[in-house]
Amino acid sequence: MNSLQHQPIFAEKQSTPAVSEETGLLSQQGKAFPFNHRLHSLQNKIVHFLGIIKSLGISFSMTDYDRRKLEIFNLLNFLNLVAGVIVPVTGLIQDRNLPVTAWIAAFAPPMISVIVLVLNYFKKHEAGMIAYFVLYPVITSVVYLNGINLGVDLFFILYGILAVFFISRISDMLFSIGLSMVSYFMLSVVLKNYVYKLETANFGLYLFNQGLAILLIFYGLFLIKKENTDYEKQLLNTNNELGNINSEIQEQKAVIAEKALLLEQQTKKLEELNSLKNKLFSVISHDLKAPMYALRNLFQNVQQHNLPGEEIKEMLPEVVNDLNYTTGLMENLLQWAKSQMQVNTVFPQRFDIAETFNDVMHALRLSAKAKSIDVENNFSKPVYVYADKDMINLVLRNLISNAIKFTPEEGRIFISATERKGAVEIEVKDTGIGISKENLEKLFREFYTSNGTSNESGTGLGLMLCKEFLAKNEGTIVVKSEEGKGSVFTFTLPVVPGNEL
Repeated sequence: MNSLQHQPIFAEKQSTPAVSEETGLLSQQGKAFPFNHRLHSLQNKIVHFLGIIKSLGISFSMTDYDRRKLEIFNLLNFLNLVAGVIVPVTGLIQDRNLPVTAWIAAFAPPMISVIVLVLNYFKKHEAGMIAYFVLYPVITSVVYLNGINLGVDLFFILYGILAVFFISRISDMLFSIGLSMVSYFMLSVVLKNYVYKLETANFGLYLFNQGLAILLIFYGLFLIKKENTDYEKQLLNTNNELGNINSEIQEQKAVIAEKALLLEQQTKKLEELNSLKNKLFSVISHDLKAPMYALRNLFQNVQQHNLPGEEIKEMLPEVVNDLNYTTGLMENLLQWAKSQMQVNTVFPQRFDIAETFNDVMHALRLSAKAKSIDVENNFSKPVYVYADKDMINLVLRNLISNAIKFTPEEGRIFISATERKGAVEIEVKDTGIGISKENLEKLFREFYTSNGTSNESGTGLGLMLCKEFLAKNEGTIVVKSEEGKGSVFTFTLPVVPGNEL
C-alpha cells in the first residue's frame, strides 16, 4: 500500500523538469513576440513616413511620369537632408577647429534640402529644382574658392547626373550640367592650393564625404534606372491594354459592319417585297377585273339578248385569252404567297421532267392551238432530276407560256433536255419577237412586262419566281435573245441530292 501511495509523487517529481523547460520556452517566445511586433510596427511607421515625404507637392493634375519624378526628387532631398545633418555632427564630434566657412558649407546641404522640400510642398516645383541644382553647386564653389577643400567634389557629378533625369527643359538641363561640370573641373583639377584640406585635417570625415557622394551617385542612378524600367513596363502594359481595346473595337466594328450590311440587305429585301406587294395589289385590283367583266358581259348578253351561237363563238376567243392570263396569274400569285409563307421550305424529290412537261402542255395546249404554234420536244425517254416538283412545274409553265405569248401565229417552240456533268440542262427555244439588250439586263431583277404578239398582257412576276425557285433547288437560269430572232431560256437542275452546280 505504501509503495502504491508513493508512486504518484515519484511520477510528479519526474515530470517537473520537462514542465519547467516548456515553461521557459514559452517565456522566451513571449519575450520575442513583443520585440518582433515592435520591429514590424517601426518598419510600418518608417514606410509610412517615407510615403509622406515622397508625396510632398503631388497634385491630381500631374501626369504619372511627373508624379514619379517628384517622388524620387523628394526622396533624394530627404536623404541629402539626413546626410547633411550627419556630416556636420560628425565634424563637430571629431574636429571642432574647422573654419567658419567650412561650418557654413557643412550646414548648407541640409538647409538647401529643407528649402527644396518646403517649395515642393507648396507646389513650387520649378523653384525647388532651381534651388537644388543652382544653390548646391554655387555654395560649394564659394567654399572651395575661399581655400577650403571639404572633399565633396564628387557631388558635382551627382548634380550633373540628376539634372539629366529631373530637368525637362533642354536649356535649363544644359545650364545645370555645365555649371556642375565646370565647377568640378575648376575646383578639382585647376585649383590645387587650398588653405584647409579635409583630407589631411580629418581623413575619416573626408572618406565619409567621398563614400557618401559615391553612394548617392549609385543610388541616384539606381532610382533613375528603376523608374525608367517601371515606366517602360507601365507604357508596355498600357500599350497592350490599348492594343486589346483596339482589337475589341475592331471586332465590334466588324460586328457592327456585319449587322449594318445585314440590316441593309434586309432593308433592300423589304423594299423589294413592298414594291412587289404594291405591284400585286395593282394586279389584283386591275388585271383580275378584266376577265371577270368579260365573263359577266358575255353571260349578260346571252341572258338578255338571246345571242345566236355564231356571235357567242366570236366572243369566246377574247374571253378564253383573258381567262388563260388570269389562270396563269392566279397560279403565280398562289405560288409566290406559298414561297413567302414557307420561306426556304423546299420538298425535293426525284422525278421525270418529261412527265412534268406533258402536264404543263396539257394546261397550255389551247393557248398554243389558238395561235397555231407548234410545240416540239426531244423527250424520247425519261429524264430524271432532283428538285421540288411543284416549283419546277411552275418554272416550265411560265417559260413555255411566255414562249407562246411572244411567238407569232404559226411559230415554233422547241423544248429539249440534256444531261451535262451530273446535271440536266433544259432549254426552251422559240421563234418569237425576241428581247432587246436593254430589257435583258433587267429581266430577272424587276417587273418586266410586255404585251404579247396577240396583245396578251403580263405582270413580270413569272420570271422572278422562276429564278427564285431554281435557286432554291440548286439550279440556274440564263437567257439568250435577239430582237426579231426569238429567245432561248436555259435552266439547270441537279440529278442527285446535294449536287452543287
